[in-house]
Amino acid sequence: MSIPTQAERGLHQEQRAHVAALHGELVRYALVAWTSGNVSERVPGEDLFVIKGSGVSYDALDWAGITVCDLDGNVVDGVRKPSSDTAAHAYVYRHLPEVNGVVHTHSPYATAWSARGEAIPCVLTAMADEFGGPIPIGPFALIGDDSIGQGIVATLAGQRSPAVLMRNHGVFTIGDSARSAVKAAVMCEDVARTVHLSRQLGEPLPIAQADIDSLYERYQNVYGQR
Repeated sequence: MSIPTQAERGLHQEQRAHVAALHGELVRYALVAWTSGNVSERVPGEDLFVIKGSGVSYDALDWAGITVCDLDGNVVDGVRKPSSDTAAHAYVYRHLPEVNGVVHTHSPYATAWSARGEAIPCVLTAMADEFGGPIPIGPFALIGDDSIGQGIVATLAGQRSPAVLMRNHGVFTIGDSARSAVKAAVMCEDVARTVHLSRQLGEPLPIAQADIDSLYERYQNVYGQR
């Protein structure tokens, strides 16, 4: 991964502005603290993606705070050093061509589950709807290279969940757009909190797999405006 050396050219400025604005949703739903967390999105038709600059304040984030990278994590345009998670995002885009958006947060309830190294069981209809089953736990991996990306891709293989809890780290979500990955991050924290609260009252009741399948099918293909 390289750092910026060129002047700002303003490539993909509209998409960068869109991704910058999506970071406001992470703040709105209390999924991040200080400058942690990031949103990225694949550039349609090009082997590029855009991602938040490392350590850039959410209050000051605009299109220029979003950096354009190639799928090896090298900077193509922008004067901000990209997120320290860039190599992980790049690995996901290289290996999952259907993924167009990736989000990373340290949202408190979901990250608490990751610190326990425990998947969130599918005991809510909202989980069946959005995740199609439990939210899986991924391996521990150090930040800085593509080890986290490898863990994300390996853990989500064969899963319907768009979210993974990387052990002792936090949440990574994927989607067909950056916005859908943000939604998955919001919903992940919501169900992590609710299942935690349920456990304080006793053991949550499981949902039968056939019902999980039915709920997932309805939500993904019938629910909402089509």
